[in-house]
Amino acid sequence: MTTDDRNAAHPTTADSDTLHPDTSAYTEITDVAALTEVLGDAQPRAWTKERTELTGIDRDWLAASPFCFLATADSDGRCDVSPKGDPAGRLVHVLDDRTIALAERPGNRRADGYRNILTNPHVGLNFIVPGRGDTLRINGRARLVRDAPFFADMVVKGHRPVLAVVVHIEQIFFHCSKAFLRSGLWQPESWHPGDLPRRAVIADRVENTGMTLGQLDEHYGERYREKLYRG
Repeated sequence: MTTDDRNAAHPTTADSDTLHPDTSAYTEITDVAALTEVLGDAQPRAWTKERTELTGIDRDWLAASPFCFLATADSDGRCDVSPKGDPAGRLVHVLDDRTIALAERPGNRRADGYRNILTNPHVGLNFIVPGRGDTLRINGRARLVRDAPFFADMVVKGHRPVLAVVVHIEQIFFHCSKAFLRSGLWQPESWHPGDLPRRAVIADRVENTGMTLGQLDEHYGERYREKLYRG
């Protein structure tokens, strides 16, 4: 029996105790003093490594990164994190030492993060280079740009970005590799993608698509790759 067969049936509804766990026994942290008591004080270099302008190494890292996470929040503080990916050298365009632009390609048009930016410009970005445990973090203020001369430098397979997120950098620093080392993220022997149902099965089970499993398999098949830049 395959993983997809085992997971074909919808799961039974979880009981209320699972959905709403008893938190009365939790020891909650509610202020900075309590947090510091648990974590300890940060080492001085954890603060002094912050910068506000790109260096040559930062530029090289952005040019080598094909993937990042974009974190946003709406005006009420509700958060969203969205993955962004493109060939290395086309995901990010450096405008100057304090400004970068991130390409947006055709997607599902929910635009949760972009809607957030329209009401709250503060964003956080984490740029990843495959095989590297350290990451480059950038925090700043963003705006959405529909077109600009630099779009020509972000063309992939003949297609310009749909739009760009232009970020004014307020804080930039490298993050250490401990999370990647703990997770074994880049170690192929730790990868078990077949333990989970394929994308079409997930959509069939939880996304109320109105499509059959066969239609979903076709949707997420070769045509899905063919439409990455055409929309």
